[in-house]
Amino acid sequence: MSTLEIRDLHVTVGEREIVKGLSLTLDAGTVAAIMGPNGCGKSTLANAIAGRPGYQITGGSVMINGESLLELPSDERARHGLFLALQQPLDVPGVRPLDMLTAAGATGDVASVMNVEAQRLGLRPELLQRFVNVDLSGGERKRAEIVQLAALRPAVAILDEIDSGLDVDALGAVARRVHEATREWNCAVLAITHFRRLLNELTPDIVYVMTDGAIVASGGMELVDELEANGYEKFRTR
Repeated sequence: MSTLEIRDLHVTVGEREIVKGLSLTLDAGTVAAIMGPNGCGKSTLANAIAGRPGYQITGGSVMINGESLLELPSDERARHGLFLALQQPLDVPGVRPLDMLTAAGATGDVASVMNVEAQRLGLRPELLQRFVNVDLSGGERKRAEIVQLAALRPAVAILDEIDSGLDVDALGAVARRVHEATREWNCAVLAITHFRRLLNELTPDIVYVMTDGAIVASGGMELVDELEANGYEKFRTR
């Protein structure tokens, strides 16, 4: 059984349909990458799966381990094993990471896990004593999100341009930790990115090309080479 299964998904924002009949499957312990031009619907897809307000699903299905997510609020989707790392992580004043993770269902000695994971990622552990993302740089926010991922151990992690704002060292640390997650607890990873440098570290099992709200091609790293050399023009549907 696929860990994540999306079938004929349609998503509307306002009065405009952005995702137009998208389908894909992702098995436990595997990495899939989605690449596509700006505005093609990649982030809309991620936000709709997570149940973010303002994204109306008008057709199709999303399932984790055979259970439908679309009837559930965002917090229940997370409890079913879904994790979304936002392209632009938000400040959450008044809430500390430890309290947030405990409320989200992290178990065991969460504080110790956070400390260990921060060190693995090259993030100063004391930064996690602050309110969530408050006064953190862009790169620190991205590393902190991967600390959250490691503490929660989700079944499916959707990473929306996790490489944005990271320097080379930080990118390597983040990508390696995510890749290790696929081995440690069979996390399935859906990585949205524009750049090969993330995929060099994550080594995806499959690469999808998305244009105009749909998957139009799939392949291996040779597809990334083609995109870097020639762009998206041949893949555009109109």
